[in-house]
Amino acid sequence: MPTLLLLPVFDGRLRGRTSRRFGCGLMLSAALLGVSSLANARPLLGERLDAALRHPALRAAQLSILVEDEKTEQVIYERDPEKRLIPASNMKIMTALAALETFGPSHRFSTRILTDRAPNASGTVGRLAVLGGGDPVLNSEDWWRLAADLRRRGLRRVEGDLLVDDSLFDREYWHPQWKGRSARAYHAPVSALTANYGAFFIAIQPGMAAGDPVRVAVDPPISSLQIVNRAVTGPPQSSPTLSVQRGGQSAQAEIFTVTGRLPAADEPDFVPRSVQDAALYAGAVLKLQLEAVGIQVGGSVRRGSANLPHVLATHEGRSLAEIVRLFMKYSNNAMAESLVKSMAVKAGQRPGTWPAGLAAMRAKLSKLRLLGTGAVLADGSGLSTDNRLSARMLVDALRVGGRSFGIGPEFVSAFPISSRDGTLENRTARSADLVRAKTGLLSDQRVTALSGYMLRPDGDVAVFSILVNGHAGRSKSAMDAVDRFVAELTRR
Repeated sequence: MPTLLLLPVFDGRLRGRTSRRFGCGLMLSAALLGVSSLANARPLLGERLDAALRHPALRAAQLSILVEDEKTEQVIYERDPEKRLIPASNMKIMTALAALETFGPSHRFSTRILTDRAPNASGTVGRLAVLGGGDPVLNSEDWWRLAADLRRRGLRRVEGDLLVDDSLFDREYWHPQWKGRSARAYHAPVSALTANYGAFFIAIQPGMAAGDPVRVAVDPPISSLQIVNRAVTGPPQSSPTLSVQRGGQSAQAEIFTVTGRLPAADEPDFVPRSVQDAALYAGAVLKLQLEAVGIQVGGSVRRGSANLPHVLATHEGRSLAEIVRLFMKYSNNAMAESLVKSMAVKAGQRPGTWPAGLAAMRAKLSKLRLLGTGAVLADGSGLSTDNRLSARMLVDALRVGGRSFGIGPEFVSAFPISSRDGTLENRTARSADLVRAKTGLLSDQRVTALSGYMLRPDGDVAVFSILVNGHAGRSKSAMDAVDRFVAELTRR
């Protein structure tokens, strides 16, 4: 029995990094098993892991890797663990940890509805304003519930305009280091007032016959989102060539152009796109829901101060634990950046800005004795290629977050589960249910990353971080190589 208890120690150690404790174990096992037996057993895991990293996609890449036993902090595997690389969305691990430590898991962001007066006998007010409180997860259903609440409070008509106020944050909606912005949903603006994560869907269906225009609808159906439809229905066996591009913006509308072809009898295609002005979009969604519950709005949706005397309703959003779970599971960039600016507000900076939020985030992580020399926090989502973290920094953060009595359960449960949900739903099949980890991907920069927790064959938990910069070939090949590496660590 003593021999069996020692075997995981030998199988887990690698690459010549030893300690006095390990040396003692080595001498004891040599006595118990014999030198030749030890020589055969010891390299097994190390050889498999090294083989996984010899994958063609990783051969010339820069790597920073660290795998440690969660309890003992014993190194299981390492390769340049101090090297600082681009972490991609693994930066969200730091943002989640800092936000939970700053606000606490039960914190809720408030959105207020203010009017120029209480509704009169006929349920009428002059003006209505929405004051954003930094809630990044308000969706169409939440806005409908808020509209229904306003009706229960007696509101029936708004004579004037519906004002939107996102002044809690500054108006730098896209990070300056993101090197431009696109219409893709992951480039949604970061605003203190938003709806549906600053994005919407364009539903595209083929027409009745080849040559017919495709059928297009917008969800949610807001008049300010206008579609120019130049796409046609193709023959049944043709290939789809649809493209959706932002076509411009006026004072009243955002315009998107649909071109290309969708084969006849194909399933509908749902294309997510981001809006340019999240606050006006949120106001338009609220106006739509007010009208749906029978509240008339006589004016238009426009920007304006919410400095009105009467607070008609306050919406308390989802808990921070739920928000963190959403942005970690599905790697939502706008949510992460919204939390950065909220940390700035918490630190006393109004309006919330990226520099102040990142400074507050660094201060919180430094207080936890994380980061260290050379860490670069350029944004909260990992879209910036100026971010720099090492595998050591991420493993330390994973251990601190997971061990915290105050935030540990919420922190760990936010990570995607291998082959089950989030961004790991279609990955790591050979490690199904054995890994909770945050993915990272910047295809254009040839960056992939995976950091989190795994259940080892001996029943112990390991914390790990794998950062890959400059891989060869397609991103999928590099991700497959990383998944194989993880599978060797969880292999029974």
